[in-house]
Amino acid sequence: MQEPAHRHDLISCHDCGLLYRRRPLAPREKARCARCGSVLYRGAPPNLERIAAVTLGAIIVFLIAQFFPIVQLDVNGYTTSATLMGAIRVLWQENMQVVAVNVLLFTIAFPAIELGALLYVTLALRAGYQPPGFHRLLRAVRKARQWGMTEVLMIGILITIIKMTSLAQVEAQPGLFAFGALTLLLTVVVSFDPRALWLVGERLQPPGRQPMRYKALAAGVHPLACHACGLVAADGGAHARGGRQHCARCGSTLHHRLPDSINRTWALLLGAAILYIPANLLPVMYTHSLFGKDDDTIISGVVYFWNSGSPALAAIIFIASIVVPVAKLGALALLAYTSQRGSRWRPRQRTVLYRMVEFVGRWSMLDIFVITLTVALVRFSSLAVITAGPGALAFCAVVVLTMLASLQFDPRLIWDPVQKSGENHA
Repeated sequence: MQEPAHRHDLISCHDCGLLYRRRPLAPREKARCARCGSVLYRGAPPNLERIAAVTLGAIIVFLIAQFFPIVQLDVNGYTTSATLMGAIRVLWQENMQVVAVNVLLFTIAFPAIELGALLYVTLALRAGYQPPGFHRLLRAVRKARQWGMTEVLMIGILITIIKMTSLAQVEAQPGLFAFGALTLLLTVVVSFDPRALWLVGERLQPPGRQPMRYKALAAGVHPLACHACGLVAADGGAHARGGRQHCARCGSTLHHRLPDSINRTWALLLGAAILYIPANLLPVMYTHSLFGKDDDTIISGVVYFWNSGSPALAAIIFIASIVVPVAKLGALALLAYTSQRGSRWRPRQRTVLYRMVEFVGRWSMLDIFVITLTVALVRFSSLAVITAGPGALAFCAVVVLTMLASLQFDPRLIWDPVQKSGENHA
């Protein structure tokens, strides 16, 4: 059987599937989809020296942030301090293993995978060769980037510090400044598109391997776009025969549309909606002090900051922990329902709504990070101890399920009913 053709000069819009031919762009220019407005690619070629330097700096700061305390509290001679790993350990010891594992993944594991893989690949490409595991590593960078939440953690640290000022004397430690620098450096790192590195690596094939031969797509053949590396290939008919077709460049499985996208999105949304009720009704923290035991829910935390003279922080927590989860559930339900019905109603606006859901999804973890640090810091033996409550577990599950739902939803389904004749789609 003849191998499917591929086209390296074509690019498919991630959000609507429309095909374009790559054109040279000036530095700082962006190519956008004329139909849905998504950014297709940027004009500046990857500067390997800059990527390697920024990534190496981020790794150094990342290590400092992990091993040094973030803040120290002092209450009448009693002092406590916490590192991020120490805070995760406290959660684990309090039988909050699920929350501890999620915090570990989102704040340590995924950023470490992204930075380590990106530095390894970039240094190899700069040296003039394609490293072993090149394609797997770039796929890992892309996946880890979707789940890394360092910037959310940084805001959570600042909120925790402000909250602690009413309970104790707060002293900043090296870990705080390291996390601040790491947040800035990761902002630069995420601007590097892994797909551009695939194009560089393609010109540097390993010894003994023949370079890929690209052929024109035959007329009438349906194209399939790889969501990992961006290569456009002809549909070889494997799906019709019950098999799978893999990307010839990076090995990812190719799909015309994500399998069972709508049903999976509905299932995840239903689970998140059910868990959202106990997440708001059950305590997220218990405070044990000389004055007794207090239960804190998400709403009571918002009220606390509002009454203590910090309306801005109250608004941030209210938006991140109340408004955003409800908005995500409603927006994804709207997208799934209209796509399931084959609606042609405002496809561009619905695509923008999907991008907004993708962007804000991680920010709901803000309350979980505040709880993580608070539980680790307030350990003053007989004076005051704060422990995590079952509401934290339910709320963490809501955030993860809604993020999974947004990843399962295929935005190209929005545009399938409105495809115009003469347009090419992947």
